[in-house]
Amino acid sequence: MANPSQIEQIAERVERLLVRYEELQRTNALLARQVELLTHERDSLKSRLSAARSRVDALLERLPEMAPPTSSKDLA
Repeated sequence: MANPSQIEQIAERVERLLVRYEELQRTNALLARQVELLTHERDSLKSRLSAARSRVDALLERLPEMAPPTSSKDLA
């Protein structure tokens, strides 16, 4: 059977592992929240980019068609 000092060492190690586990849970929760916020920000930026693209496309459609460039031979 294990002597009292071995049991104390095991108990101490278990306590340290529990503390570390709780720290990792908190860290994981913080990282999950960051991922959630960044995902929301990315989706918002993608939406804004799409809207800006639509506006640019609409402006491009309103521009008059450009005449093909003429060469100097055509002018003579």
